[in-house]
Amino acid sequence: MQNTDQKEILSLAYYDHEDKVLLAVDCIIFGFDQEELKILLVKRGFEPEKGKWSLIGGFLKKEEDLDIAASRVLYHLTGLNNIYMEQLYTYSKVDRDPADRTLSVAYYALIDIANHDKELIKQNSAKWFPIKEAPNLIFDHNDMVERAMARLRRRALSKPIGFELLPEKFTMRQLQKLYEGIMGKKLDKRNFISKFNSFDILIKLDEKDMSSSKKGAFLYKFNEEKYNRKVEEGFNFKI
Repeated sequence: MQNTDQKEILSLAYYDHEDKVLLAVDCIIFGFDQEELKILLVKRGFEPEKGKWSLIGGFLKKEEDLDIAASRVLYHLTGLNNIYMEQLYTYSKVDRDPADRTLSVAYYALIDIANHDKELIKQNSAKWFPIKEAPNLIFDHNDMVERAMARLRRRALSKPIGFELLPEKFTMRQLQKLYEGIMGKKLDKRNFISKFNSFDILIKLDEKDMSSSKKGAFLYKFNEEKYNRKVEEGFNFKI
């Protein structure tokens, strides 16, 4: 028994001699307001870089894994659970944070802008910015956003990830606007509609959105069950 205790003490002493670093999670939160793709940023309330725009982030707690930490950070800012979130990349440059030696694991998340707690956004000094009008960010956060946009574009071309950003019911115009925001370019309306109709994964409703014109535009829903069934049969979603 004594030998076992001695081994445990030696093991702990080994860890004591290793360098300790902080581990953070930073979240790139994308949203869509039915017109353009946006990103949610916060005004930093402490030094260094106090008062400048930043991604929302936080430090990993001892009882958490990274996914749980990222979910906690997202919930604190948006009041939302169970949203699409994906680990992006680990940033580890020695001087990336002037306050202390800090590694950061970046995540990106997709939410429907209409479906979040606006009061929490206000309390946290946060603001939605169109992607093209986002301000310069602190540390290496600009690199994080660029990498997240590149990942989002790749995902959107190979799977219907864009529906995570849309309300449950949407018009074909809104769908095209979303993909134009993700791809960063204008898309031909006729080709875009033809492409999505060929996928046969949308449900056309008997309802119309009357906000854009007197004639109105038909509303659609994403048929996730049918999409999953088609994927099992070998269906390839490719824009």
